[in-house]
Amino acid sequence: MEVDFFLSSIVIKVDSMKNEVLCIGLMSGTSADGVDAALVRIKGTGMDMEIHLEGFISTTYETTFRNELLRLAKGDSGGSRDLSRMNFRLGEEMKDAVSILLEKTHTKKEDIDFIGSHGHTFFHEPEKTDYFGKRISSTFQLGESAVLAEAFSCPVVSDFRVSDIAAGGQGAPLVPYTEFLLYGKRGKDYALQNIGGIGNITYIGKNFELEDVFAFDTGPGNMIIDGLMRFFSNGKIAFDDDGALARKGCINFSLLDYLMDDEYLRKPIPKTTGREYYGEEYLEKLIKKAKGMKKEDIIATVTEFTALSIKYAVEHFFPEIPEILVVSGGGASNGFLMERIKKNLSSVDVRKNVFADAKEAMAFAILANERMHDRTNNAVNSTGARHPVVMGKVVLG
Repeated sequence: MEVDFFLSSIVIKVDSMKNEVLCIGLMSGTSADGVDAALVRIKGTGMDMEIHLEGFISTTYETTFRNELLRLAKGDSGGSRDLSRMNFRLGEEMKDAVSILLEKTHTKKEDIDFIGSHGHTFFHEPEKTDYFGKRISSTFQLGESAVLAEAFSCPVVSDFRVSDIAAGGQGAPLVPYTEFLLYGKRGKDYALQNIGGIGNITYIGKNFELEDVFAFDTGPGNMIIDGLMRFFSNGKIAFDDDGALARKGCINFSLLDYLMDDEYLRKPIPKTTGREYYGEEYLEKLIKKAKGMKKEDIIATVTEFTALSIKYAVEHFFPEIPEILVVSGGGASNGFLMERIKKNLSSVDVRKNVFADAKEAMAFAILANERMHDRTNNAVNSTGARHPVVMGKVVLG
């Protein structure tokens, strides 16, 4: 297992301090790279909160395991045996990530108050569909929380999305609640863009309250780039490191026009998407369309598509252009992609989030903290839910 690790002394001061907890946030994103784990010290709740990131690691899934995870996450029917096994196997991956994080930060497991785990999304269908005589929406995350609760003898909060879905929401995006706690009331118009497998963006106006915050998925983040890199390398290379291959290529504007003629981009908000839309079938069609083109030109064009999908979201769905765009997730480490975002949004101050890859893992520690205090923790204007809900199921350690 490969592990990236850093320690941080960065503190976000929101307001006054209350009872302090030490907790861990876990995330396995749509890119299926591995588990992100953040050790977070939190004082208080809501806007009366101080958040201190004490450490972060990112583990890497072994290749054959990752391939099986991606296979099961295609959205095909059936397969309950393998899904059951994967649920507990992912729980073990997350347990290992927590153990490494505790070792790296010299933290005793007895000091952990609780864990917040998003798990890994295997299916997400927020739009209602007919199923045996009922119109339903659904979402499905795996990564058995009981494995964590048993290993670390503490409560584990997981399965966050389902309460929002039950309340008529899309179950995504979930991070706008935490982003408002971190960036609200700062006197500027902020946009927060995360680029994981899928891109998602949050808009926080300078005078916004929580109920004003809105967010949605912008479209593909790294998913198509990563898929093409695996295709071109026969599975040996999982991503375009720093955009090195894209930088060698030229944008093919005919292919770019094809990509921008995208039904999801035009869809009104609130909206969310995932591997069900930009997954294997999408990739196969794209490869056929780009037949005969140089691989570096294809990667450059798809990278530009990700950048332009962000620009499209800002220009078509925001009340006004934000002053500052803060970028996080794996895409923030793709230098070429960041250059294209800055070029396409030249009037905006585009910055890399100081937490970068740790942002979403931190978010689930914060959401878990709110759940442990029985506080509502969804942003209804972002998910479309009928009312605020307390998200997260708790397994006691």
